[in-house]
Amino acid sequence: MSTVTVTRKPVRTTPRPRRALDWRLRFGTLSLIWGFSFLLIKVGTEGYAPFQVTLGRLVFGTAVLAVAMAVKGERLPRGGRTWAHLAVAAFLLNALPFSLFAYAELTIPSTLAGICNATSPLWGMALSLVALSEDRPTRLRVAGLGLGFLGVLTVLGAWQGFHGLDATGTAMALLASLSYPIGWIYVRRTLAGSTHSHLSLTGAQLLLATAQLAAVTPLFTTTPTHFALVPLLATAALGTLGTGLAVLIQYGLVAEVGPTTAQMVTYFIPVIATAAGVAILGESLTWSTPTGAAIVLAGAALTQVRAKA
Repeated sequence: MSTVTVTRKPVRTTPRPRRALDWRLRFGTLSLIWGFSFLLIKVGTEGYAPFQVTLGRLVFGTAVLAVAMAVKGERLPRGGRTWAHLAVAAFLLNALPFSLFAYAELTIPSTLAGICNATSPLWGMALSLVALSEDRPTRLRVAGLGLGFLGVLTVLGAWQGFHGLDATGTAMALLASLSYPIGWIYVRRTLAGSTHSHLSLTGAQLLLATAQLAAVTPLFTTTPTHFALVPLLATAALGTLGTGLAVLIQYGLVAEVGPTTAQMVTYFIPVIATAAGVAILGESLTWSTPTGAAIVLAGAALTQVRAKA
């Protein structure tokens, strides 16, 4: 009996809780990082132009992935076709949405930007019905799509005629959330069969996005005459944590618990973004914001339900 006890404890009892706690801690960390990203964007744009914040974010994020690649002995991918596809992916998944969110938060609260980001699964489901023939709609998923966009209208206060809402900033945030699923569909169609590692592809993608912003930023901004410290630190944290470290955590979660569980982080981001915006930045909160956000998340969750084979 003592022999059985000794063999069962280390094998069946000890490792399992430690492993589950490990991925849950990383899941929570990723939720916090991405949830606070909208606050960091807001703080960054208080001292620098939106394009400058985005460029700084990409520079710091690319540096983190470069270090990770060096540690793991990874190399950048080869092939002109791969780099061409990655250039498009960099624009759709990084340069465009990052810039749109930065410009949006000049005129809308970080809480609203975080909630707009939660509409990405809704856009993705709608686009996949058209672009991905293997992704068949179901009544439940279509219902989720309708419910999700009803939640968006609730957040925006449609019954009040969108009173007090900056239409341009809100449209930019929604377009940013739309850009993500367009980019992922493009990647799925063009780079799904690549033999390069995810780290290698993502490192190259961020490098290209940085180059794109480096070319555009001088055309629309002027060099700052002084460097505001707090916005600079916010931008550095946004890139180092919200772009670089977050990508590494995300890939680790996908490898360990699968993409479906890892994707659930999407539903925690607007909650954390709203709490951070209200508690730290003092942004106002009406009943329609959390109510609408809950409806958006419920609809987004339904759109991710797949029919059983």
